[in-house]
Amino acid sequence: MKLEAARERAAQLREELNMHSYRYYVLNSPIISDGEFDALMDELRALETEYPELKQPDSPTQRIGSTPSDGFEKVEHPAPILSLDKATQEGEIFAWHTRIAKLLPENTSPLSYVVEPKFDGLTVVLHYTDGLFTLGATRGNGQIGEKITNNLRTINTLPLRIPTTPNGPQPPGNLVIRGEVLILLQDFEKLNEKLAESGNAIFANPRNAAAGSLRQLDPQITAGRPLYLYAYSIVTTDGEVPTTQWETLEYLKALGFVIAEDVCRKFDTLEEVARYCVAMNEKRNQLPYEADGLVIKINDLAIQETLGAIGGRPRGAVAYKFPPQEATTTLLDVEYSVGRTGTITPTALLEPVAIAGVTVSRASLHNFDFIEERDIRIGDRVVVHRAGDVIPYIVGPIIDARAGAEQPISPPEVCPSCGEALVHPEGEVAYTCVNTTCPAQRVQKLIYFTHVLDIEGLGERTAEQLVERGLVTAPSDLYTLDREKLLELEGFANKKADNLLEAIATAKKQPFASVLAALGIRGIGLTVAKLLAQHFNSLDALATASEESLAGVEGIGPITAQNIKAWFSRKHNQEMVEKLRAAGLNLATGETGTPESADQPLAGLTFVITGTLSQPRDTIKTWIESLGGKITGSVSKKTSYLIAGEDPGGNKYTKAQQLGIPIIDEAALKTLGE
Repeated sequence: MKLEAARERAAQLREELNMHSYRYYVLNSPIISDGEFDALMDELRALETEYPELKQPDSPTQRIGSTPSDGFEKVEHPAPILSLDKATQEGEIFAWHTRIAKLLPENTSPLSYVVEPKFDGLTVVLHYTDGLFTLGATRGNGQIGEKITNNLRTINTLPLRIPTTPNGPQPPGNLVIRGEVLILLQDFEKLNEKLAESGNAIFANPRNAAAGSLRQLDPQITAGRPLYLYAYSIVTTDGEVPTTQWETLEYLKALGFVIAEDVCRKFDTLEEVARYCVAMNEKRNQLPYEADGLVIKINDLAIQETLGAIGGRPRGAVAYKFPPQEATTTLLDVEYSVGRTGTITPTALLEPVAIAGVTVSRASLHNFDFIEERDIRIGDRVVVHRAGDVIPYIVGPIIDARAGAEQPISPPEVCPSCGEALVHPEGEVAYTCVNTTCPAQRVQKLIYFTHVLDIEGLGERTAEQLVERGLVTAPSDLYTLDREKLLELEGFANKKADNLLEAIATAKKQPFASVLAALGIRGIGLTVAKLLAQHFNSLDALATASEESLAGVEGIGPITAQNIKAWFSRKHNQEMVEKLRAAGLNLATGETGTPESADQPLAGLTFVITGTLSQPRDTIKTWIESLGGKITGSVSKKTSYLIAGEDPGGNKYTKAQQLGIPIIDEAALKTLGE
């Protein structure tokens, strides 16, 4: 292909790929398959490789691949990036309004207001020149920030060129936008699980994870983190833009940015604003991200400008802060538990304290690096955070409250379950018990196995009894359980024993990918198991694959490849596989009893969950996926059903109603899967 033809094709590909990325990441409504998208991307990469001069800053190939930086340059903002005064009670909202009303001209029209989430993320300032993203910076001190352009390019919800769609409004020559980078809660949980499985330090909260990810000197590390961008205001521009905040949000959305439609509202009276703020406090834990309050803005931007600022804080807006979900208490002791992979996890035992209506006496300490970094000690007054259903965790100690008797926390030298010496490889965070006969590991492996294969009726206490009595030494022993032995266990009678044995037998119908995930190989959850099942088709093929071929599978790194080889090399694991084979579980794709995807009852259906269900969401998700269905995080035209539990989230529920998406409960879902 000649250069001019290549140039024209590359421009066409850039436009198509940016549009498809917008539909996929922002609208959650793709119109081409992943394979078709990859083919377009490969074609563009090939053209840019053959003709390097065709590379453009707005090319989707440039989201990842920049070389690591030695440091961040300082950037002066074109206008101050101010913080806000706060209101912590309903009455303080009216007090704010009373203060600013005195400064308004007498003939001022009645005010309207816009309410937005007060994100708990990292503020960023984005520069666009003739629609092209050219510079991105942190807020810094409000006057000067750090240049993180290459890191911001990796965020899929940040448009590299605006407008993202052909029909969007044409932007002015220079446009500077303020937004917030954060990690959605569901993505944060997955990120920490992935880090923990690979033996790396986990993040204490989503804000720290987002901030730490954005300030990586290597953009490729940033690209591996699930960062998300919301836009909410225009800092400065040389063109004509909306005159109200509500129109600004609509304008930003039309350009291709994500705005917080789940929370943003426009009101004509302050009474409505106050009622909404109080109501949102009750729903804060249903939001997909962390927010510590709401921002109330006067809708008319000219009036905002007229009111000016005092003490570096604009008068035309105020932050309504939600009641804190933190409290201070005393750390009395530390308890150590053993996970299914042998990792030792420290848990803080606390003097009971009420947080957000719940008495908290235990909290996560994450890992021993976290304890050391924050110098947390037994006897410390500590800050404890609790949000929704998230396990409470220690934020850090209050150093000034120390009296001198506090004791440092040292990692244990032996396993608290079996007494074997712990292993702590150099460079890794985890302290691990490598004793394969460790009772605590056996219990956790059994619980994990039954969770993934959806074996009902086998909770933690039953798992402990099975291991203590010697009835189960590996999950495969479930298939040799004797009914009479079950009846000897505490709490078991005829019906309970029969139900458990029936659930164990039913699990034989689970597909190969689910069985592979249930084995508990380090780094292999259900998503990775599906990739491996598609590539190798059978457990035997996987067991005999080389590290090179394993690492060659997209999404499988060298560490996971090593973990797979190490797992299959152990004799007790080989014996467990043979027992599972003898029991009739599916150890290959397409085996008898394993329905192909198209024949599965939920094949082709996409589900969204809202509200509180009777089982953990991961359990519901695993069950849906095992029957061919798919779970997504937001409602779109592609959604087949919205599964609504108790206290369903307003945005998902309302959007489903607007789009005519069927709304079902758990009972109806189970019927669909039959």
